[in-house]
Amino acid sequence: MRLLRVTAVLVATALAAASCAEPPPWASPSRGRQAQGYAEPSTPPSVPPAGTDVYAHDRPGMLSPAVAHLTPRVYVPNSESGTVDVIDPETFRVARSFKVGRLPQHVVPSWDLKTLWVNENEGDRLTPIDPVTGRPGRPVPVDDPYNLYFTPDGSYAVVMAERAGRLDFRDPRTMALIRPLPLPCKGVNHGDFTADGSVFLVSCEFSGQVVAVDWKVPRVLKVIDVGRGNMPQDVKLSPDGRLFYVADMMAGGLWMIDAATFARAGFLPTGKGAHGLYVSRDSRELYVSNRGEGSVSVVSFADRRVVDRWSVPGGGSPDMGGVSADGRQLWLSGRYHGVVYVFSTETGRLLRTIKVGRGPHGLCVYPQPGRHSLGHTGVFR
Repeated sequence: MRLLRVTAVLVATALAAASCAEPPPWASPSRGRQAQGYAEPSTPPSVPPAGTDVYAHDRPGMLSPAVAHLTPRVYVPNSESGTVDVIDPETFRVARSFKVGRLPQHVVPSWDLKTLWVNENEGDRLTPIDPVTGRPGRPVPVDDPYNLYFTPDGSYAVVMAERAGRLDFRDPRTMALIRPLPLPCKGVNHGDFTADGSVFLVSCEFSGQVVAVDWKVPRVLKVIDVGRGNMPQDVKLSPDGRLFYVADMMAGGLWMIDAATFARAGFLPTGKGAHGLYVSRDSRELYVSNRGEGSVSVVSFADRRVVDRWSVPGGGSPDMGGVSADGRQLWLSGRYHGVVYVFSTETGRLLRTIKVGRGPHGLCVYPQPGRHSLGHTGVFR
């Protein structure tokens, strides 16, 4: 785990100042008490109709015109090396490496699909990558970018400021700070949005909590406890929009959260160190990387149970990654082994182990199908 350090909360910029006549929700002295209950969102989440598939635009071949011309590459941020390795997925070889700032955590596609952002957690900056050339551009100073998301309408970039315990709402192109939202939890890191896009559900690994946020205000709606000592990680909405799945690497499985009430709806054991979550291209299965035991569990959305398990021969540490554009491969970083794993989604067999830098983390397979990116290593809708 990274050492937590206290940082000063950034003040709101001109946009927040313009609304100073009405204090922002987090300025209220009763904010902490309200967070433990439930406040109605500005637009209550709608119940998705029967037949909904939030990943309907993520099928093989459904590349946006914005990325259809791109050369496929896999971008691997090596947290301990301070580098990004660029892999050619055709040859399974590292084609290029370049230096970035301290502790790069994830490579994140922008909402408009035109830029990849390297999140440099301790370097306090985002480095853009041009996906046409695969080369980095000039870094942008950004405080504490552990992870990065985008609101469904593309109006904000949302930086997971993990050390500071905030969501920082920023301009999605310039990354200028617009408004910070302090959270009543510790270690915010991953999230996903309801089917109608109105609520952002985020995980807080250091306090064993999941938090529902009405991002349009913004304000905290509800805090869901998943147990002291547990460590919730990646978050993924089910294709029908009814449930959130939240990986918990200490509990060894997935918490299920009702997407309408934000109440806990059950727990599904998957394996030691459950960490990353990836949806199959046909929306039928969820791939769960079990970092603590070197395996991937395959969960059936329809049956809500584990239907298969793939293992790294000899053990490993599968962490974060993504599904190939054609859906036939699952790429995952080997966090503690300095490698990248490539699994066949058809057979579950480990196809390749590729040597990369030290501490590979949130790798990005790019391009992928979808109309726009919601962030992380590739959450597309």
